[in-house]
Amino acid sequence: MDRLAILERLNAEAPSLRAKYGVKSLAVFGSMARGDDHEGSDVDVLVAFEGPANFDDFMGLKLDLEDLLGRRVDLGTPETLRPEMRAEVQRDLIHVP
Repeated sequence: MDRLAILERLNAEAPSLRAKYGVKSLAVFGSMARGDDHEGSDVDVLVAFEGPANFDDFMGLKLDLEDLLGRRVDLGTPETLRPEMRAEVQRDLIHVP
């Protein structure tokens, strides 16, 4: 699945993911967002939850995203971003409406 197809799939599935896991926002960053990904690239996704994230919701979302996208997903939250990476991640972000 290429970059455009992944973004379209995320856009289509975002409402159900929000309802199922209490997702406030989703955004893609990293090589997929920059367009320099390759066939084996993972998809970096930044997620913010409506309330405190629990392990089951975090892992459930990660696994559902991997099933939907057919790629490995690295899932992070704004709170877990390392300070030295924050500016680069912010530059790359493609928000899922």
